[in-house]
Amino acid sequence: MDIGLKGVHVLVTGAGGGIGLATTRLFLQQGAKVTAHFRSTFSTLEPLLAQYGPDRVRSLQADLERETEVVKLFDDARKDFGEVQVLVVNHGYYEAQDVPIARMTLQQWNSTMSTDLTSCFLVVREYLRHLEEASVSTKDKASVILIGSTAGKYGEANHADYCAAKSALMYGFQLSLKNEIVKIAPKARVNSVAPGWVYTPMAAESLKDPEVVYRALATTPLKKFAQPEDVATQVAVLASQTLSGHVTGQVIMVEGGMEGRLLNKPEDLK
Repeated sequence: MDIGLKGVHVLVTGAGGGIGLATTRLFLQQGAKVTAHFRSTFSTLEPLLAQYGPDRVRSLQADLERETEVVKLFDDARKDFGEVQVLVVNHGYYEAQDVPIARMTLQQWNSTMSTDLTSCFLVVREYLRHLEEASVSTKDKASVILIGSTAGKYGEANHADYCAAKSALMYGFQLSLKNEIVKIAPKARVNSVAPGWVYTPMAAESLKDPEVVYRALATTPLKKFAQPEDVATQVAVLASQTLSGHVTGQVIMVEGGMEGRLLNKPEDLK
């Protein structure tokens, strides 16, 4: 099925791993041209670069916490494929170590906010500035998809920094952006995809722990973890004007029907 992404220029941040890599692959399969951003992980992109070639996919390195590098990223992307039409804001960082708020350093809090929220602001702001100068045909394909998290909806004990950043991105930032972007491009849309646990190489180690698996699936009717492709598919659906042309300001939860966190087990209630 042609979902209207052929020839569309998509920029995916954090394209080197997990969800970003699956999303990049799916857009290429749909005929899009993709600028695959990476900060440090490049080797995983090499098979796609070899398969599709420089006329379809380019990789660009940037530290998205640096304003000047974000500006350069979009300038370089435009040189390759023209203005970015679809933006997938996928990059982020999750501190694996459990740190309660009472023990969290200001350095950790500020670092997470910079990586997971401020850098997203910089990327979206530069996208909008380029969109202002774009042609009508480019504007008509404009779509922003933010990658959120169940942590932004339900919270997560000992990871308040990550949860706060994702919640701000999925709700306050998105709901403001959807109302502003239409002043630039009347058909432009902004949505979020919020996964729960996704079975990626990074998550695989944690998911070897039966206790982690139990807590993650205890309130999930489907009783399984998402694959990166499950998330990528929803990103592509939201990016498509054909499939989602009247959908904006929505948070699509990709979490198997999860109803919340398991806080207490029977022995905890004694």
